[in-house]
Amino acid sequence: MAVSVNLDAILDPEFRSSQLLDLVDAPVSALSGISEEEAEGLRLAFGIETIGDLADNAFVRAAVAIREMAKIAQ
Repeated sequence: MAVSVNLDAILDPEFRSSQLLDLVDAPVSALSGISEEEAEGLRLAFGIETIGDLADNAFVRAAVAIREMAKIAQ
């Protein structure tokens, strides 16, 4: 079964026609709301350069896990 997702709301216009596999290697600034300056801050602080790097970052993953566990604990 094919699955389609509309990511227009979270991507900058120039990346909206990109394939998911290409988005993994796209710069983190491809995400709507992350400026080039903020992307540079992520690169300097955490070594995050791509959307894939952001998803794989241990701090991001820990934050998501903590939030999900807190939801269960309620």
